[in-house]
Amino acid sequence: MIIPDFSREEKLFKKGYKYIAGVDEAGRGPLAGPVVAAAVVFSNSKITNKLIKEGVRDSKTLSLKKREYFYELIIEQSQDWAVSDVSEEVIDKINILEATKLAMRKAVESLKNSPDFILVDGINTIENFPASQIAIPKADQFIFSVSAASIIAKVTRDRILMDFDKQYPGYGFAVHKGYGTKLHMEMIKKMGPCKIHRRSFKPIAKLFSKIFRKNNDVID
Repeated sequence: MIIPDFSREEKLFKKGYKYIAGVDEAGRGPLAGPVVAAAVVFSNSKITNKLIKEGVRDSKTLSLKKREYFYELIIEQSQDWAVSDVSEEVIDKINILEATKLAMRKAVESLKNSPDFILVDGINTIENFPASQIAIPKADQFIFSVSAASIIAKVTRDRILMDFDKQYPGYGFAVHKGYGTKLHMEMIKKMGPCKIHRRSFKPIAKLFSKIFRKNNDVID
């Protein structure tokens, strides 16, 4: 398992940057629900080294229980943090890539202070944002601030989908969190898509197309 560290942030501190944000998202791939992005700022290595020893890692490598535990610690011990989501309706209008960029921008803009450097997970920086930044693939695995952001984003999105599970029972959102699992696909075929399904995503678009054709057949 790759262990993140705070060395990248410390190098940036030495270069004169004072407010460095790690940014990551959760929910690009699911068939339902929003995409969520988080921005997290830490001020020194004493706090981050302690959290690293406790086991803070990329959210994808952590159990649900550990993610929830670290979520609270990150909120308590970070210098600043913010989270933002972009709905499935907007995703369908502007596409998932642009929606992800928008969620990241909104998260960074929601910080108490505007960062002077941003470390972004992935290959796309936050466009037209007035700060130095770099996009690094898999940054959530080895850059601590980004790992922390991945946890905030993942826990936030999971909680949103658990709430949706109550609003739209039967789909299993609390279990699969909107991803295209076998259970999810079976329930969509059985019950049809609901309001939070991303209609622009191929599996859902195909189902809507079938429903449309079926309805037209009935009308004819």
